[in-house]
Amino acid sequence: MYRSSIYKCLIMSGIVLIMAGCKVPSIEQRAANRNVPATYNNSLDTANTAAINWRNFFTDPNLINLIDTALKNNQELAVTLQEINMARNDIRARRGELMPTVGARIGAGVEKVGRYTSQGAGDASTEIEPGREVPDPLTDFTAAVYANWEVDIWKKLHNAKKAAITRYLSTIEGKNFVLTNLIAEVANSYYELQALDSQLATIRQNIDLQKRALEIIRAQKEAAKATELAVQKFQAEVLKSQSLEYDILQQIKETENRLNLLLGQYPREIIRNKGEFLSVTPATVASGIPSQLLANRPDIKKAELELAAAKLDVKVARAEFYPSFGISAALGFQAFKPSYLAKFPESLLYSLAGDLAGPLVNRNGIKAEYYNANARQLQAMFDYERTILNAYLEVNTQLSNIENLQKSYELKSKQVDALNKSIDISNDLFKSARADYLEVLMTQRDALEARLELIETKKEQMTAVTNVYRDLGGGWK
Repeated sequence: MYRSSIYKCLIMSGIVLIMAGCKVPSIEQRAANRNVPATYNNSLDTANTAAINWRNFFTDPNLINLIDTALKNNQELAVTLQEINMARNDIRARRGELMPTVGARIGAGVEKVGRYTSQGAGDASTEIEPGREVPDPLTDFTAAVYANWEVDIWKKLHNAKKAAITRYLSTIEGKNFVLTNLIAEVANSYYELQALDSQLATIRQNIDLQKRALEIIRAQKEAAKATELAVQKFQAEVLKSQSLEYDILQQIKETENRLNLLLGQYPREIIRNKGEFLSVTPATVASGIPSQLLANRPDIKKAELELAAAKLDVKVARAEFYPSFGISAALGFQAFKPSYLAKFPESLLYSLAGDLAGPLVNRNGIKAEYYNANARQLQAMFDYERTILNAYLEVNTQLSNIENLQKSYELKSKQVDALNKSIDISNDLFKSARADYLEVLMTQRDALEARLELIETKKEQMTAVTNVYRDLGGGWK
């Protein structure tokens, strides 16, 4: 009858806990918007440059060697790889929570209680052998194994493990995103170096041209056909170009060091093709269709996995409102004298218990964590939508940039050709006294600026192609 009453109390308590746990605050949610426009420029061609391996996309062998070095030595990439290891270890920890915890315990202790206490009086009357009482003080020796296990009734631990697995996959996508950005950074820095080399060569050629013009104007001054003012103007232009030469040399050094940082190495000269940069032809880009971004862009897949993990976190937080069921057990030997540990069954100890525990009142902390989990889920959803939108806009911008840069380059090429011809014309007119020295100076200056702008435009073309390859999701495969 007594046991029946205990069982009834336990059952009623369990019912009360479950009913209390069922009162969970509700949060309205909405599905993430994954819709993107059907095309970039009304083309439904699904051919996509992102499917090309970076070793085939970049054709310069020096650039390929630099990218290989960066993939081996870059510190940022190494940090990302450690984040993957930490996420993998988190999976092990979550998986371990699903299994029983088993441990062993060996202990020894001593206790002296007052004789005039209930415990002391009871001990004094106990005889372990005829004529021998319990020793005072009382020692205690224990050797036992114990186990604890939380039964995952509400899938809280399973969902926590799934969230850890999802975040592990997210870190892999994060590594892929670092890869594609690293490759693009190395390529863009390489093209910037080539452009600076070409600009430096152009400036040095212009200095030689200006020096020859200076010699001519000096000869004309000696022949009383020019003034000292013209000589000083030509001299100043030479000095200006020589100063610009050192500015370019400093930019080359800074770009090399920036590239060396990406390569994870101390300053050294970057081996590169120093030929005619303007003759380099940008790769042809096939953009495919926008929906392919969802599968190709690592940052989109990372954001999608973060959203899935955040949804699992909400389930874990919701399960905190429900009662948890735990089982504990122990088995071993205990005695107040080491020699008695071998006496069986007198020294045997064992226990088996189950408990159902859950929050009844003052659940503000659990509610706060549940609301936070929902808020983080909404944040992850908005971040996912923003990542998709940003990816589309990046590709759209770069495709427009490539088209406009091509038109600009064609016009600037014609401008450079016209100004190169005008230099010879202005020199001939100056020699025949049909043009003054200012016209010659301005023509040379305009031709130099146009040539430098043409090289800069070529660099922007190469950078735009690399960026659209990255933005389409290429480089990490």
